[in-house]
Amino acid sequence: MLAKRIIPCLDVKDGMVVKGVKFRNHEIIGDIVPLAKRYAEEGADELVFYDITASSDERVVDKSWVSRVAEVIDIPFCVAGGIKTIEDANRTLQNGADKISINSPALADPSLITKLADKFGVQCIVVGIDSYYCDETQQYQVKQFTGDEKRTVTTTWNTFDWVKEVQARGAGEIVLNVMNQDGVRQGYDLEQLSRVREICNVPLIASGGAGEMQHFKDAFKISDVDGALAASVFHKSIIDIGELKQYLKQQEVAIRL
Repeated sequence: MLAKRIIPCLDVKDGMVVKGVKFRNHEIIGDIVPLAKRYAEEGADELVFYDITASSDERVVDKSWVSRVAEVIDIPFCVAGGIKTIEDANRTLQNGADKISINSPALADPSLITKLADKFGVQCIVVGIDSYYCDETQQYQVKQFTGDEKRTVTTTWNTFDWVKEVQARGAGEIVLNVMNQDGVRQGYDLEQLSRVREICNVPLIASGGAGEMQHFKDAFKISDVDGALAASVFHKSIIDIGELKQYLKQQEVAIRL
């Protein structure tokens, strides 16, 4: 059985790591490089960096910090933010990233997924999906440009159809960002994750809602995700990664110590 992954998420804005609640009201957490180094040393399996305003600002992720991160950590890391072309992706990978993640640009041009997968291989192409449950329609809807609340739009895609579409186009991994749960630390949306798991044949990463160790266990055991991504519980030292992994091992979750 493949080991499950614990993945700290670092939202980057203006060169600093920030964290919001439900994608809003971001507070500064600290500098990128020391945080990346800390998480790698604590036992993270992988890191994900989101330049959260790159797509809404219509710019490519600022690359200067990518190479600095690559110099100080020895675990894989993924970079997202405004990657719209093969050239953008190539620059990010050449600077040391192991994977690239696309979200809003894939919604604007779904063929971008295939172009990137053909060029670099599916193993390094991640598609992030910002999924929002609308009480009014009782549907899971895909949102775009979520880094800027003034520009955020609801797309015509429902989450499950978009999951199928991105796989068909060559996504090697999917990160499901559950917007309703983001930053509130009430647990992952197990129902939605389980429904996505049924139709997702590539690695699936849960994002949004981690507040205690049991939430990670539930995501792995109940929804059978391949990795669990979290931010505030790690940034605020609510959960220690080493202790979390020991707990998961005791709960018979396949995990690398």
